[in-house]
This record gives sequence, structure tokens and C-alpha cells, in this order.
Amino acid sequence: MTIEPFLAEFIGTTMLLLLGVGVCANTSLKNTFVQGQPSWILITSAWGFAVFISVFITSQFSGAHLNPAVSIGLAVANKFSWSLVPGYVLAQLLGAMFGAFLAYLAYRDHYQVTDDEATVKGTFCTGAAIRNPVNNLYTEAIGTFVLVFCALAIAGPNIEIEGVDVQNFGLGALDALPIGLVVWGIGMSLGGSTGYAINPARDLGPRIVYQFLPRKNKDADWSYSWIPIVGPTLGAVLAGVLYLGLS
Repeated sequence: MTIEPFLAEFIGTTMLLLLGVGVCANTSLKNTFVQGQPSWILITSAWGFAVFISVFITSQFSGAHLNPAVSIGLAVANKFSWSLVPGYVLAQLLGAMFGAFLAYLAYRDHYQVTDDEATVKGTFCTGAAIRNPVNNLYTEAIGTFVLVFCALAIAGPNIEIEGVDVQNFGLGALDALPIGLVVWGIGMSLGGSTGYAINPARDLGPRIVYQFLPRKNKDADWSYSWIPIVGPTLGAVLAGVLYLGLS
């Protein structure tokens, strides 16, 4: 089996988190040119564009899942091989960590002059505006359900992997814009409660990077970290099951 699709997932998720963490840093850290500007529209727009860019450059190689929840949802719906899921998830997590680290390097001076540790952490990982584990879990699950169900609706047989019988593998280059718009819409409509991780790798990878930063008084809030993992997974499974029932 070729390593190409796994490398593509790593590269794509690196790009996604580089741009995603980058916009959070750009709008939040001290002394950037856009600090204090209307940030939510900018953040949600930039995450949508980041998805568009990442899907566009990797779709022909891996199907551009870039998200463990998408890989799981496609597998549940029989559009992706379960045998590839572990490798994809690992590549996505490593890419998320590397992308977050690259964004940190780009804004390192601004991180150093930003004293509010909650702001710094918020550029890396998500958290609840009102902490309520049940509602937070539901919010992440329903947002991811929307993402994965839309991805299932447009996934097509666009690539082949040597040694693997794959059909309806993932997202094609022409689907990069629609899925980017979906992520943008989810952020604008459902993102205010939990910061809309809707992607376990997107949250866990940068959270790990933040944990190892040389900062005082840091708190990666590991007691919350299970929610952006379990919630998106549940939403993805539900989307896959419903898609199977309708197809």
C-alpha cells in the first residue's frame, strides 16, 4: 500500500491548522494589526477558507478528510475502508500538531507579549462559553453531524489507492468550496457555544502543542478535552447511520 494518501492527510491537516490557529492568533494576541477588530466573522471565514484550501490541495491524493470524524463517518456509511481509518487519524493528528506549531512560530513574538493565558490557550484549542458537559457534547455532536452528513452527500469516487478496494472515497477538488462553506456556516450558526471544534484532531493536536509550550501558568484544560473528541465522533457516527438509512 502506498504512503501517499497518509502523507496527503498530514499535509492537508497541517495546512488547515496553520491557517486556523493562525487566524485565532491574529485576532486575539497582543499587538497584531487586527487585534480588537470584529473577530468572529474573520475567524469563521478564515476557518472556512482554510478548509477550502486544504481540501483543494489534498483531495486528489487522499480524498481530503482532514478530520477523524469525517473518516469515521465515511467508513460507517460504507464509503471508506475501515482498514485505512487508523492511519488517517494518526496522520490527521500529527498534521494538526505540526500546523499549530508552525502558527505558533509565525506569531511567537506576539505570544510572548500576551499575558492573558486564557487568550493564548484559546488560539490553540476550544472551550465552552458556558461549561455544561451535556450541552457542550450535544453542540459538538450536532455541528459535526451537519459537517459529515454534507460531506457524505458530496463524496465521490475520485481517487484510487494501490492495494485497497475503495469506492466513494472522499471529497474531490470541485467539492472544496462547498465543504468550506459548510464549515463557515457551522461556525456562524453553531460556533458560539463551544468554539465548534467539529474535528477531534483540530482540537487535540493544538492542545498537545500548547501543553508543551514554555509558558508559565498554562492550563490545557484536559478535563474538557474529551468533549471535542467524543462529541464529533458521535455526530459522525449518527450522520453515517442516517445516510445508510436513506441510501
